Amino acid sequence: MKNVIFKKTLFCLLLLLSFIGFSQNLPLSKDARISVITCGLGNETYSYFGHTAIRVADPVNNIDVVYNYGAFDFRTPNFVAKFAKGDLQYFVIVHSFIDFINEYNYEKRSVFEQELIIPQNLKQTLFDNLNTTLSSEDRYYTYKFIDKNCTSMVVDVINKSLNQNIITKKGDTDITYRSILFPYFDGHFYDKLGTSIIFGTKVDQLGTKIFLPFELKNSLAKTTFQNHPLAKESQTLLSFEKETPTSWWNNVYTYLIILAFVILAKNKIIDKIFLLILSLMGVFFVAVGFYSFHHELAMNYNVLLFSPLLLILIVFSILKNKRWTYRFAVLHLMFLLIYTLFLINKAHFFIVFPMIITSGFVLIRVALRNKKRIPIII
Repeated sequence: MKNVIFKKTLFCLLLLLSFIGFSQNLPLSKDARISVITCGLGNETYSYFGHTAIRVADPVNNIDVVYNYGAFDFRTPNFVAKFAKGDLQYFVIVHSFIDFINEYNYEKRSVFEQELIIPQNLKQTLFDNLNTTLSSEDRYYTYKFIDKNCTSMVVDVINKSLNQNIITKKGDTDITYRSILFPYFDGHFYDKLGTSIIFGTKVDQLGTKIFLPFELKNSLAKTTFQNHPLAKESQTLLSFEKETPTSWWNNVYTYLIILAFVILAKNKIIDKIFLLILSLMGVFFVAVGFYSFHHELAMNYNVLLFSPLLLILIVFSILKNKRWTYRFAVLHLMFLLIYTLFLINKAHFFIVFPMIITSGFVLIRVALRNKKRIPIII
């Protein structure tokens, strides 16, 4: 598999180098077409949201290529650490249209095309800007989940070429980024749960920016330029029904069974393990919030549920310090109440609520076990 990826990357780089040399200052013919390509959703993590690219087709000059702003190199040193930190370098690369469409046909993902209705001089400007980016350091950019990705980069280069902020978001500007993202995880329960609890306050802002491929597709259909539509009606190049995966473990039922087991077991060891897992996740969220440049991970109020201070409760419990174990249990019950009230109008309330209930049961049990009983004097 690594050899296949390497050969494919090498081929794209060779195509890129030859295309840059060929296309510099090349005038497009009047038959040239420039389109925005929107690719359907996949079942791999990187493909949950689809993809955006730009196609330039000019039969007179024998050009039919796709500019892809979503490329990254798995062989980057410390790839995972860089991705988590938020300083992984993405880059734009060019593919032949045939190779591009064959890849999505192989992955059984739909592909849609919207041809831009712009004058010849602006087509040339856009084409030149794309090629200038390819041959400069601007080819690389630091990926940001909402602010800078394959879709936002396409929006930026088109708006720059039109010399106006023509493409803006149409629709769904009155709901949050979190609400917009939530349905994309259908069929991937633990991915939905994980993103629900690791994202902080940024994704609770109103989703006023175009950051997802189908947001751009829908906005293009409603955008006008020079008193006419900016893009022709969308054409379907490939059509596949997205298959929702099924899994015996990656579903809500295993989640509820595990939490029900914790509640019904009424076992001190299991309670401690549950609280330890919550606390370690809280430590991770706090560390990532400080370490990462991803703004989406900062200011994570979910630490009220996944509190690092639960570690202190566990230590006091192990030391059999009933007074402070009780106090920290009550403190975290207060955190839980505040968290529930804060979460009640958020998109992820119902997916997290069973964990809130389980945590409440466990903390109440811990508090009752360690509450000092007042002797009755007769």
